[in-house]
Formats: sequence, C-alpha cells, structure tokens
Amino acid sequence: MNFLIFLFPLLLLNTGMNSPSFRETQMSFTRVREAYAGKEKIVIKTLGEHSISRDSLRIYLRAFKTEKKVELWAKNISDSTYILIKKFPICDISGDVGPKRRYKDLQVPEGFYHISDLNPFSKYYLSMQINYPNASDSIRGVRGHLGNFIFIHGECVSSGCIAITNDKIKELYVWCIEAYNSGQKQIDLTIFPAQLTDSNYSGLTTRFSKYKDEISLWADLKKSYDLFNKTCVPPTVIFLPDGTHEVF
Repeated sequence: MNFLIFLFPLLLLNTGMNSPSFRETQMSFTRVREAYAGKEKIVIKTLGEHSISRDSLRIYLRAFKTEKKVELWAKNISDSTYILIKKFPICDISGDVGPKRRYKDLQVPEGFYHISDLNPFSKYYLSMQINYPNASDSIRGVRGHLGNFIFIHGECVSSGCIAITNDKIKELYVWCIEAYNSGQKQIDLTIFPAQLTDSNYSGLTTRFSKYKDEISLWADLKKSYDLFNKTCVPPTVIFLPDGTHEVF
C-alpha cells in the first residue's frame, strides 16, 4: 500500500511533464478543428506530392497586392531551397500600391514582415496577425498614429488587411500550424506592391517617380524579389536606422 501511495504522485508528475504540442493546443478551438476537418487531408496530400515531411516542414509567404495572390512556399528543414506549393487568391484588399504609414489610411502594408500570432477567435473566422508596424514602418510612418492589428484573414472584406475567404484561410491556417508544430520559430512574409518583374518595377517607379518613400521601399523589395526568384531562398534583411533595408 505504501508503494502505491508513493507511485501515484509520480504518475501524476510524469503525466504533467508531457505538455501538449502546438497543434494539440490549437485544436482545442472549434474553428481550428473545423479547419483540420476540411483541410488536413489536402495539406498532407500536398506535402506527399512534394516529398516534404510533416515533421520537418518550413514555409515562407509572399503576397502581391496588384495580382491579389498569396504564395505559399515550403521545404524540408534539411532542404536548401523552397518550392512553390500553392497560390491563394486574395478576394479583397483595400488601398493602393504603396506602404502603410498611418492609422486609417486603409493601406495594406508593404515590406518585410512575419506572422506574429494566430487568432482562432477572429471576427473574420480565422486570422494570422502580421507584425505591422515593423522597424521601417516605425521610422517612416506617422509616429504615434501608425495603427496596428493587420491580418491575413477569412471573409471577403478589407480595411488594411488581406482577405482570402473562410475556405482559403482554413487551409493556410493549417499550413501555419503544421510549420510551427514541426519547430519553425518564425514564418516570414514579404508583401509586394506587385510582381516586381523588370517591366512592372519600371512602370511603378515611373508612375510614382515623385514619391521618394515608395521608390526607396520598392528598390529594396526589388532586390528581395530578384534574389528569391534566382535562389529560392528568402534573403537576409537588415533594418537600417533610416528605414531602408540591407538585402542580401
């Protein structure tokens, strides 16, 4: 009997040491369970088609405002390069090309970001928060009036966010959970005014030639766009004191 009394608290202690995984924690929310019920098989099938292991998944996102697309790129942790997995159509996006510099300007940000939070209780079904304002926005935007709470989310309405419908956010949300669950610490997201081909870039810089802020940002984004298209490796980005970036 004394042995059993001693053993019981040890069993409780060992049980407590097995903390839930990121996926398990997220699955405690109703909408996340709905997302997995509808999209988990699709994600697993897509991973298999590209020889990517669920347990070593790494992802990178690119968004293009003019073309209204979010690109999902993925690889195994041991792979040297990413491959394009899917393009999600953007159903609504407010504002025009150009960065977000103040609260209520309805602009979708442009620049170098990452996903800072997953929200299973979103007003727009499910959402992934973007870390706006980043260091560059804080320098170049209207100080004290930058705004925040910018998301990729469901539904089809935008006031500075990227809306991709409930159906599409379910799948993208599952991809993000799977990446975090496999150990990815940060999911990077680059938001472009458009696909920065040479012709598109020339058109933008000509059209907005008097807008120094936009021209400066787009030059940095162009470097990132070209480097990634050449190497399929997200470039390293360093935020500089004047709000520009070193991209390499």
